[in-house]
Amino acid sequence: MAGPEIERLIQLMARLPGLGPRSARRAVLHLLKKKDALLLPLAASLREVGESIHACSTCGNLDTGNPCAICADPRRDETLLCVVEGVADLWALERSGMFRGRYHVLGGTLSALDGIGPGDLNVDSLIGRVAQGRIREVIIATNATVEGQTTAHYITDRLQSSGVTITRLAHGVPVGGELDYLDDGTLGAALKARRPL
Repeated sequence: MAGPEIERLIQLMARLPGLGPRSARRAVLHLLKKKDALLLPLAASLREVGESIHACSTCGNLDTGNPCAICADPRRDETLLCVVEGVADLWALERSGMFRGRYHVLGGTLSALDGIGPGDLNVDSLIGRVAQGRIREVIIATNATVEGQTTAHYITDRLQSSGVTITRLAHGVPVGGELDYLDDGTLGAALKARRPL
């Protein structure tokens, strides 16, 4: 139906999360209709990003500089280190504006089913950062999944002898959440993490 260039673009777009072949086809058609306003600027931006974005050698964040803007910011508390699974988690925490420390991106979670072991994650570099002695607290911010919990326990075991305080993000009732709509696991976590008023 379409030329090979357009079909290749559709196939590439279909690989993006949340887009299947039909959604990718609609997106490509929209881009082609708005060639000057969308397609050409998007292509230029993709090329620029592809050439200038790198993983930070300190934390693993994606940025144009190395170290990234977060690691290079002297206003950040270098004694607080938040460990996240991926860059998307780091960006989510940054959007909140609540954390003013530094980060460490693991690059995934431990998963025996997927064959992902400690050597496949950035755990050794985390241990090395803590061993430098400037960090006083490590906040483990892995997801509340089986893999995230397993990874959190593994990191805790590896850091136990370091003398740093190890904390975990709280799990439970979300702000604005109603108890009647929460699942049993969330309610259980909220009950276990209760605190005095």
